Amino acid sequence: MNRQELIHQIKTKSSYLCVGLDPDIQKIPPHLLKYDNPILVFNQAIIEATSDICVAYKPNVAFFEALGLNGLQILDETRKLIPEDCFTIADAKRGDIGNTATMYAKAFLELMNFDSITVAPYMGKDSVEPFMQLKNKWAIVLGLTSNQGNIDFQKQLINGVPLYEIVMKTTMQWGTVDNLMFVVGATNEEEFAHIRSFCPEHFLLVPGVGAQGGDLEKLSQYGLTKDVGLLVNSTRSVIYASKGEDFAEKAREEVLALNEQMSSYISKYCSSSI
Repeated sequence: MNRQELIHQIKTKSSYLCVGLDPDIQKIPPHLLKYDNPILVFNQAIIEATSDICVAYKPNVAFFEALGLNGLQILDETRKLIPEDCFTIADAKRGDIGNTATMYAKAFLELMNFDSITVAPYMGKDSVEPFMQLKNKWAIVLGLTSNQGNIDFQKQLINGVPLYEIVMKTTMQWGTVDNLMFVVGATNEEEFAHIRSFCPEHFLLVPGVGAQGGDLEKLSQYGLTKDVGLLVNSTRSVIYASKGEDFAEKAREEVLALNEQMSSYISKYCSSSI
């Protein structure tokens, strides 16, 4: 999916919501355990209930890899269940030398046909570039994450500048607004205005809304651009909205509630009428 197609989906749905898919056999509704493949049944129900009202999906690859070979098959089948008008993110956080990165790109962006993949940039340029070589594919590079450990490295100052800022500014030189996004956690809402001062046009993938406590209005106020420029991810509050047989219906209700907020923030804070 290219940038204009993504913006079109945001405009059409008046939403910048990404639904995370972190299926845990211990947390899915118990009645699904009667099926041969309960995780796939769960994912399918969530997707069918929400795909017309959300912009993107972000399967967390670890939750599938933990299931072994069958899990990779479920990941592939889950990707195929997502409609083509929804942006897809393989949340894999890969980061390795160039020839290995090329194989990761082939696996997730070509074979599984995800639109994008999350990437750890610690190993530098040659570990990121392979993910931006394919047409209409994106690298989503870790910038400032939402976990408590972000203080260990990301917020450390180097000559007065936070390391995450150095990483983001450097990485921006390797790609464009058409193939490069950044992860910026929702629990860093006070940082969004600063990030937009040096990264004004790139899309930001924002995890941490919902169960992690990120403030949707604050991050929208300081993070929205003329093209919206945000994909805000919500996982647990959506997919685990209910443990009953109404879990998909409740997931849809949660998405609609988030969309109502997002629509109002687009009107209130977006720098142009999208």
